[in-house]
Amino acid sequence: MKVIFISGAYRAPNTLEIEHNIRHAEAAAIELWKQGWAAYCPHKNTAHFDGICSDETWLEGNLEILSRCDAIYMLREWENSQGARAELHLAKEHNLEILFEK
Repeated sequence: MKVIFISGAYRAPNTLEIEHNIRHAEAAAIELWKQGWAAYCPHKNTAHFDGICSDETWLEGNLEILSRCDAIYMLREWENSQGARAELHLAKEHNLEILFEK
């Protein structure tokens, strides 16, 4: 089974919008599991851990996990996320399969 990393915005101006981003990623993860992927959803893995570690620590950890995956799934509006842009860059460097949400 191939492992796919879900990439998209987590941060937002308020907790309601953060929760929306988490739920959006969660819905994508459910669909990807149904399609036969083993979906890793960082939004769910560290939901509401804000302030525990620096943003750099979260990004570094996510990039490490991504480097061990087979593919990346870019959520809509990923371009607005600095972390998602870095994740896509790493996916390209590692020649991972890249899928974009429609």
